[in-house]
Amino acid sequence: MKPYELQVRKELAAWQKKMRSRPSLFSKLSKRVQGKINSWIPEKVHNAITTTVKQLIRGVLFGAKYTTGEPPLYINFQEQEAAILKKIENYRNTAAVEGGITGAGGILLGLADFPILIGIKLKLLFEIGNLYGFDMDDYKERVYLLHIFELAFSSDEHRQSVYMKITDWETKKEQLPDDINQFDWRNFQQEYRDYIDLAKMAQLLPVIGAPVGLIVNYRLIRKLGKTAMNAWRMRLVDR
Repeated sequence: MKPYELQVRKELAAWQKKMRSRPSLFSKLSKRVQGKINSWIPEKVHNAITTTVKQLIRGVLFGAKYTTGEPPLYINFQEQEAAILKKIENYRNTAAVEGGITGAGGILLGLADFPILIGIKLKLLFEIGNLYGFDMDDYKERVYLLHIFELAFSSDEHRQSVYMKITDWETKKEQLPDDINQFDWRNFQQEYRDYIDLAKMAQLLPVIGAPVGLIVNYRLIRKLGKTAMNAWRMRLVDR
């Protein structure tokens, strides 16, 4: 086995161990507090947010196929991942600039960052999946993509359940329903919202909004890229 492949397996094993680790006490307490806050929000508000997120993500999911293109051919796995890392870097910089601009624009532009950033994240996932050679026109690959998104932006407790959903994906994807509407959109949006709420709220504040938006978006894309690489590596290393 080549040195780079050994390095990848080592990184993947460390990541898988982290995904399986038990939630910390702080994480459990934070989840409990966030759950209490969510219980105070009227049900109609939850439903409205769920519908908005669902329609936004469905729009990106079924539109991105027209801009992704055919995956290029690579000499080896190291070259393939170098291209993926470059793609992550480009998206990371784009998201950072976008966060800085919307953060500097006050509350209205700060609120606009939410759908823009979701679009950037989903498009990046399409690009990474495509560069790894997966058929991103396949509905089941898009469900896997959504699980990667969840894995990156969820509480530690939810992370474990999502991780179990994507292990042995080649078998589990055959049991998926044919309709993406059966996906758990409510839990998806709530976990995502809870994960980024505190950081993104600071982006709405005057003066500090711009640097906060830049830094937060940079880190969110960096985490998503790392999560995506390991999630797709998990399906490739033992082929």
